[in-house]
Amino acid sequence: MVPFYTFHPTGMSSTIPIMQIGELARATGVNTKTIRFYEDVGVLPPAERAPNGYRTYHPDAVERLRFIREAQATGLTLEEITSVLELREQGASTCQHVLGLLEHHLRDLDTRIAALQKTHRELETMIERGQALDPADCADPHRCQTIAPRTSLTAETGAELHGAPTPHRH
Repeated sequence: MVPFYTFHPTGMSSTIPIMQIGELARATGVNTKTIRFYEDVGVLPPAERAPNGYRTYHPDAVERLRFIREAQATGLTLEEITSVLELREQGASTCQHVLGLLEHHLRDLDTRIAALQKTHRELETMIERGQALDPADCADPHRCQTIAPRTSLTAETGAELHGAPTPHRH
């Protein structure tokens, strides 16, 4: 870590450690490419530059990156995270805003869970159907009865009518 000197109005100086991008990456578990991306999209403020051109970060960047990762884990997008951080930087309370975002993501998650549960039930039905089928009955070269089962036979021709992808006769 490279020391960074801050001068106080009293004339006293103190040393605040600053980090280069690799050190920040190791401290947070966020790779350097992602850190640069976060800077590019504005969720992480641009780094200061050392005289040699290297990016330098204040220790606060560690906490900000940890917050970004935690917020992403809840399902928040980088745009939503940026909105929270901007409110915070303006000194505004973020609680209601964050609750609204989380409630929206919870509703979306419930919708996805319901769709996944429906798909789960459909797959279970297909597996049961496939286990009960006699391979000798699987003569249609255009479909698999496990996925697209026979639905009916027409009385006049005995041709099969099934439902996938659109109902048609064989």
